[in-house]
Amino acid sequence: MTSRITPYLGYEDGDAAIEFLVKAFGFTEQFKMHMPDGSVGHADLDLAGSGIMLGCPPGYKSPRREGRPSDVLVHVYVDDVDAHYRQAKAAGATILEEPADQVYGDRRYTAEDLEGHRWMFAKHVRDAGNWWETTEEQPS
Repeated sequence: MTSRITPYLGYEDGDAAIEFLVKAFGFTEQFKMHMPDGSVGHADLDLAGSGIMLGCPPGYKSPRREGRPSDVLVHVYVDDVDAHYRQAKAAGATILEEPADQVYGDRRYTAEDLEGHRWMFAKHVRDAGNWWETTEEQPS
């Protein structure tokens, strides 16, 4: 089944964002269109059959420049979350949470890209069933 939801992220420097997303997170560039001013008007990136879109909207300021956390957290499943983490860290991603097993059955880490967008990368490692019935942690 094809994904019907595709995140579209704004970046001040689309070319630098694409380079980072490819190197750090393993995306591949599928399409890129520059505007007359040289900014990226639109780009499509793919990661194992799922994608994101990005562009440089006029007047856009990144979360990092604004000095605030990103309004969006992009969650992505990968085949090997620990290897993905090492690649992202080596490429300069800001690691917000180290890889850890979660009570609901995923192993995940959280990172921030060069403009402050937040990303969670995870692998489902076990079925958790009704974990809230066997733990003191309760779903919110």
